[in-house]
Amino acid sequence: MLGLSALAQTNTQPQALPGPPPKELVPNADRHPIVYLWPNGAPGSEAKDKEEEKYRLSGSPQAANNDILIISSVHRPSLTLFLPPKKIATGTAIVIAPGGAFRELWITDEGYRVGEWLSQRGIAAFILKYRLPKETGSTYTIENSVADMQRAIRTVKSRASEWDVDPQRVGIMGFSAGGILAGLVGARFNDSVAHPADAIDQLSAKPAFQALIYGTPFSAPLQYQAKVPKGMSPTFLLCGADDPVSAKYPEVYRMLKDGRRVD
Repeated sequence: MLGLSALAQTNTQPQALPGPPPKELVPNADRHPIVYLWPNGAPGSEAKDKEEEKYRLSGSPQAANNDILIISSVHRPSLTLFLPPKKIATGTAIVIAPGGAFRELWITDEGYRVGEWLSQRGIAAFILKYRLPKETGSTYTIENSVADMQRAIRTVKSRASEWDVDPQRVGIMGFSAGGILAGLVGARFNDSVAHPADAIDQLSAKPAFQALIYGTPFSAPLQYQAKVPKGMSPTFLLCGADDPVSAKYPEVYRMLKDGRRVD
């Protein structure tokens, strides 16, 4: 299976449009509120705080998936909340990073639909919009993306009681480029914030677990590579047998297993 985010790298992309996408393509804000990770603007993005996101659509009527939303030009990193009903809430939470080659976010199939599925099974899901270093004209680096996911983990922990979440059971999941990002964050759990914005930045960004879906920093291009540190959280790997993006997953599995890092 070739990940959806890999398809985003083709040269047949329609031009992204500015402004909010059609309402029918985004979750209902009353049921799925959006929380900005830095209410006063993300560090390094203050000058772009008012710039609109862009979107495009993908799919075809023949494939019955012509409602796939793809987001780009993210300058205000945020979480879209998919909270389970209290009667079935398990206390487990997952921050989810969609893929898109660090140029865009395939947020329907690798975000919103995953969040809906998890919340229906008692797991709180938080869909992350993170800054994109490979987008044309981007001034961001992978460090901005890492900071966004670290801040997302800390934000969920900081509001755990409000969202019926156990702060010791906050994990992360990423698809394709989002898998690389999740793995980087999982490997860099000892990172501290150089210039904390508030009390949230004092919390640990170590995830309870990490799920890397057809994307990993342990076999990624050099600029995205990470080493397996001692004490890294349990790791779940998933890829398709015919997916060239994940061809090195067996090698990564052995690397993690030999280090007793996979559950």
